Amino acid sequence: MQENRISIKITDADKANVQTAIATLQTTLAPYLIALDNADRQTLPKMGDNNLPFVQKALDYSVSNPQFVPAYVDVPELKVDVDAVAVLLDFFRPLEQVHSSLSDTIMLSGSEAYVAALAYYNSVKLAAKMKVPGAEAIYNDLRQRFEGQGKAKATVPNTPNPAK
Repeated sequence: MQENRISIKITDADKANVQTAIATLQTTLAPYLIALDNADRQTLPKMGDNNLPFVQKALDYSVSNPQFVPAYVDVPELKVDVDAVAVLLDFFRPLEQVHSSLSDTIMLSGSEAYVAALAYYNSVKLAAKMKVPGAEAIYNDLRQRFEGQGKAKATVPNTPNPAK
């Protein structure tokens, strides 16, 4: 039997608070955020954590040594962009941690639910083979999930498959 590693019941009040907070974030940030297409994501030069000090130094030097600034570089706009990155990273980093924890929690909860559903499905499947009343209708409904997957049997994950 699989260990039950998670059991979460989020209260209606907490759910409402989180949804309100998310709506506030979405509404407040909407005027500042954009969406890139895949081509932009692939072709734009990236400024990661390693490049941030370089960009900040270049900005500082462009202000203190303007004689080296090319005519096509708008230093005030460079500062706006650098400041925007700093502020947005202050938002992004804690949200990234929340996203990671949410993703992990969803994965574990989903895994436990799926394993339990597979156990139920296998029990109903056996009951249908044994002609237990009511089992065949449930089995026929649930087995639609596995149609088109060949003759492989649905097994509980982490259980050795004797066919292998």
